[in-house]
Amino acid sequence: MSDVTEVVEVEETEEKVAKAPKSVAKLEEEGDIAADYLEGLLDIADLDGDIDIDVENGRASLAIVGGKLKHLVGSEGEVLDSIQELTRLAVQTSTGDRSRLMLDIDGFRAGRRKELKALAEKMAEQAKTTGSSIKLDPMNAFERKIIHDTIQDLGLTSESDGEDPNRFVVIYPA
Repeated sequence: MSDVTEVVEVEETEEKVAKAPKSVAKLEEEGDIAADYLEGLLDIADLDGDIDIDVENGRASLAIVGGKLKHLVGSEGEVLDSIQELTRLAVQTSTGDRSRLMLDIDGFRAGRRKELKALAEKMAEQAKTTGSSIKLDPMNAFERKIIHDTIQDLGLTSESDGEDPNRFVVIYPA
């Protein structure tokens, strides 16, 4: 085997390893690290809350429930997004790997998911009826993903357009 062939095979193997999904054990470890970080944050802020850890859709998922936590969400989830990002950085610092963990506080994301699915269904129906594409208001990546998944489930197509923080979804008729 030539040196070039060996290098190509090594690169292909490294590429496959890099793209391989994380094991459940690795995701549970991320969840534990994130929970420890969040518990410290709650202690510093002198807030009560229980932390639930789960693994869903190939990522660690944490929820802080109980107590008075609305101010940790913000009016449109902006504080929650920031806490999630800080938690991801804490996990990355500890493990050396980028984390895609999801954080919900006080049921905000669960409620937002329902709202966005309903919006996607309504706008999909409008796109079908009018035969025109529909542009939605700017959304964060979490919100756009829910819209895209719902639109795909309904048999239509959608794309994200623009640049953050003004990135938005366009829904296309069938």
